[in-house]
Amino acid sequence: MNLAYHELAFRLLAACVCGGLIGLEREIHRKDAGFRTNALVCLGSCLIMLVSLEVHQMFKNEGPADPGRIAAQVVSGIGFLGAGAIIRSQEGIRGLTTAAGVWVASGIGLACGLGLYAPAFFTTVITVVILFVFSKVDKVLRGEKE
Repeated sequence: MNLAYHELAFRLLAACVCGGLIGLEREIHRKDAGFRTNALVCLGSCLIMLVSLEVHQMFKNEGPADPGRIAAQVVSGIGFLGAGAIIRSQEGIRGLTTAAGVWVASGIGLACGLGLYAPAFFTTVITVVILFVFSKVDKVLRGEKE
């Protein structure tokens, strides 16, 4: 891989900022898995992708080395983390949006780890729009007051 330190730092910081933006919306709405959680999930996913790329580079001459194999485990690992955010009560099921947000943050982190800044940025913007705007639409459809 041999990325310069400034490129590694930029990828990690980009992931942290993107995850933080998603988490900020969760904090504003006083939801679990807020600013710090989403930033850490995105940052950790970025690091895992960077490690996956490095493992591929280190062992590519010793047999098949697929950088996607390590990164793919993020999906199931985050699924486990997200399951912890889902709560069933008499009022219904809560935490699905939080769990989905954490899952998206992990994907954004993986994209940053690969240096795919445009998809990571656009996904972050779309996610924040979904979390802010769609929650208002949902309240209108349910007939709830703001």
